[in-house]
Amino acid sequence: MKSPLCCAMLTLIAAFAVPAQAEIYPSRAVTIVVPFAAGGGSDLLARLVAQKLEEKLGKPFIIENRPGAATTLAAMQTVRSPPDGYTLMQATSSTMAINVSMSKKMSYEPLKNLVPVALLSSSPFFLVVRPDSPIKTVADLIALSKAKPNSLNYGSGGPGSMHHLSTELLQSLAGIQMTHVPYKATPPAMNDLLAGQIQVLFGDTTSTLPLIQQGSVRGVAVTTARRSPAAPDIPTVAETVPGFESASWQMLVAPGATPPEVVSLLNREVHAIFSNQAVIQELERRGIGPALTGNPEEVQEFVKQEIVRWSDVVRRAGLEGSQ
Repeated sequence: MKSPLCCAMLTLIAAFAVPAQAEIYPSRAVTIVVPFAAGGGSDLLARLVAQKLEEKLGKPFIIENRPGAATTLAAMQTVRSPPDGYTLMQATSSTMAINVSMSKKMSYEPLKNLVPVALLSSSPFFLVVRPDSPIKTVADLIALSKAKPNSLNYGSGGPGSMHHLSTELLQSLAGIQMTHVPYKATPPAMNDLLAGQIQVLFGDTTSTLPLIQQGSVRGVAVTTARRSPAAPDIPTVAETVPGFESASWQMLVAPGATPPEVVSLLNREVHAIFSNQAVIQELERRGIGPALTGNPEEVQEFVKQEIVRWSDVVRRAGLEGSQ
């Protein structure tokens, strides 16, 4: 007959022999760092994703706005966070691709210090001119530019911005030259377009589409490979200039060493969110195009391709290492 002490020892040994149950993710609040101020299109997208994830996973998903330094402040906050899935970031094309070639010295490596979770959106830019402009088509723009090189002024949200690089890509593919007039942001550039100080501008969807719909500016073309559902009558640049494609994309990323099972879970849940037709329609109504590229490995491959593509544009524009 076993003694009480022996029984106690056997019970203790058995307890240690049972493997600890893994923590079910998420077990507490998750923070999504957004590299822009509250109220804009990026913030709206992040809050929609956070709300849907919270509804599905049962824990709070909290938005933390961290604007500044071309999204680098938000990126570094994410990189320095524990890689446990409780700090995520809504990264942009600048964060993951463009900064690689624009920066003299990167403070992080996008595909080493951050892991792509899921591509969230791909929003076009609209090529716009004044309503009284003789430019009604991309072909008109090319013809005028070739007849008088550098006679047309184009605005942008600053050197190396997607507005700037989109125009550089167009010039490279179409063999034209225009004069760059940089601004600190798109709104003052739009004001000067309306005043006639500049003649051409690639504008953000959220701020430009309402002006097109009001007739304040003329929408000449859209930058994505396909026409925008929000403005299906406006042709793509690629219909005139084959190979042209530009979009401002955003994706959910996590610190580099985040467990693959957490990344895969979030990837699946984000895909489920954007499989909802009501969500798709609401975003498209606001000019935000949902864009999912499959599993995390496919998203990572997409980032690799974007780094190569935009590095070439940055180099051609003479902006390599300019920031």
